[in-house]
Amino acid sequence: MDKKIRYGIIGFGAQGGSYCNILTGTAAFPGFPTAPVPPHCALGAICDIDPAKRAAAKEKFPDYPVYEDYKEMIVSGNCDAVITTVPHYLHHEMAIYAMEHGMHVIGEKPAGVRAKDVQKMIDCANAHPEVAFGIMFNQRTNKLYQKIKAIVESGELGQIRRSNWIINTWWRPDSYYRQSDWRATWGGEGGGVLVNQAPHQLDLWQWICGVPTKVTSININGCHRDIAVENDVTMVTEYANGATGVFITCTHDPIGTDRLEIDFDAGKIVVEDSKKATIYRMAKDGQRVDENYMNEHFTMMELARLTSSNAGGSLYEVETFENNDAWGIQHGTVMENFALHVLTGSPLLAPGADGIMGVRLANASQLSAWTGKTVPLPCDEEEYAAELNKLIAAEGKFPVRD
Repeated sequence: MDKKIRYGIIGFGAQGGSYCNILTGTAAFPGFPTAPVPPHCALGAICDIDPAKRAAAKEKFPDYPVYEDYKEMIVSGNCDAVITTVPHYLHHEMAIYAMEHGMHVIGEKPAGVRAKDVQKMIDCANAHPEVAFGIMFNQRTNKLYQKIKAIVESGELGQIRRSNWIINTWWRPDSYYRQSDWRATWGGEGGGVLVNQAPHQLDLWQWICGVPTKVTSININGCHRDIAVENDVTMVTEYANGATGVFITCTHDPIGTDRLEIDFDAGKIVVEDSKKATIYRMAKDGQRVDENYMNEHFTMMELARLTSSNAGGSLYEVETFENNDAWGIQHGTVMENFALHVLTGSPLLAPGADGIMGVRLANASQLSAWTGKTVPLPCDEEEYAAELNKLIAAEGKFPVRD
């Protein structure tokens, strides 16, 4: 099959530029590694409203048309699908226009700022089954997380009892936030770390561990930074089966930690730096047991003896595995998966409708922090939108949102 899907990139910033590099096998700068071009993907066109960025796009990619108006690019015939690498509030607006004009869409993360806007995209996609709608959840291509999800779904370790994810590898100085007027604002970006840095982990967390029923969150705005939005988050979640979860993230830790722990009835999974996973499967004398059995039959002394050395795997069996994908592989894999879905109907790894889950989690975290209350998931979308508009109005830089 020689046919390729031609992608139109809306927004020639850091992310849009990197997608152009991936689709053409171009280095970001001399000496930087290049990723393999996805076999059924090609660059079709580039769009940006900024004249300087259009000039830069024409200089680096002279063989491809460059547009100022994304609507003109969509109807040009130069692309089959678009990727929306633009400020978050524009994601749903552009995606809906594209789908209504027969164009396939990959939405950049997050799917949107407000869950109700993401729902509009989902409704549009459902009304236009002739077009494909995906989202750039490139971390779903990480074979480590795919294997963990399969283990969880198999039930071999029993039910999840609790999960904890500390993801503080997002250090950002004030100079980062000053790059654009819209960045780190309620009206321009819609928030901070929850909508910018952490959406991939929010997606993976609920993709693997399930969707919580309640959220309680303490979010600090402008923590050690001259910004108005949240950049320090401690979120506690509750699940229908009685499990709990904790999600901690910030942008002011230069050392950083990325550690996910999932405790089960009969084992534990620990992931370090999103690269190495350790699976602990409980066992006694070579026979699988769970904590309920241990609670009924073990004494504290017996457990202490077994845990002191785990000699011969007498308490648990250990498996480790790693993922070391090179730069650009994951994003290119999402593009290739999407292209094959369009061309052959193969399943999407990251359907666009899945984008609402992480947005709902972020919305609930914000609403809980703003009101000082535990909120259900999904939270009241209109209450969230009203509270967000209060912050946008107080900021005074952007109009409030309908």
